[in-house]
Amino acid sequence: MRSSKFFKAEQATLMWDTPGLVAGVDEAGRGPLAGPVVAAAVILDDLNPIQGLADSKKLTAARREKLYDEIRAKALCCSIAEASVEEIDQLNILQATMLAMRRAVEGLRLKPTKVLVDGNRLPTLDVLAEAIVKGDAKVPAISAASILAKVHRDRWCAEYHAQFPQYGFAAHKGYGTAEHMAALRAHGACPQHRKTFSPVAEVLR
Repeated sequence: MRSSKFFKAEQATLMWDTPGLVAGVDEAGRGPLAGPVVAAAVILDDLNPIQGLADSKKLTAARREKLYDEIRAKALCCSIAEASVEEIDQLNILQATMLAMRRAVEGLRLKPTKVLVDGNRLPTLDVLAEAIVKGDAKVPAISAASILAKVHRDRWCAEYHAQFPQYGFAAHKGYGTAEHMAALRAHGACPQHRKTFSPVAEVLR
């Protein structure tokens, strides 16, 4: 049995931030009625800064695309992961989002000493983590993660639009717009619709 002195020292160490790599994590696609939820994790290089990082929702699509390429080129490492529609329907959207975030962190080539996550909930991780409300507007690494996740999901929507153009995914990105709801009523649900989301469930009745 270890001594109480050692145990207290170990606890104290865990409570303090340790120097090392910090990863930012964010997601895209919690609200839409279709498609995967996407998460990204990014460890930025302090010696190779990226100008103009911001909450992805505040940037134009063209600016996001440009920053996406710059982040992929300049970050020390980054990782993008998904939780599928099947996982969303099985687990619920919150748990599926946490799963995608965990996959993104675990996919990093370098292991961070701390993970900063946008929002007020944390996925289950084996490293120190902190949730930061509105982190995508405050922490550059989270901003970078939000951009990667958003661009990746928007590209998914564009690709899926080519398979199912009748739903208009390229325009509404899966959100429950009037156009999308009309297409759901006219054509029913496609394989990528989230069947546990109430607007989709109502169509399937």
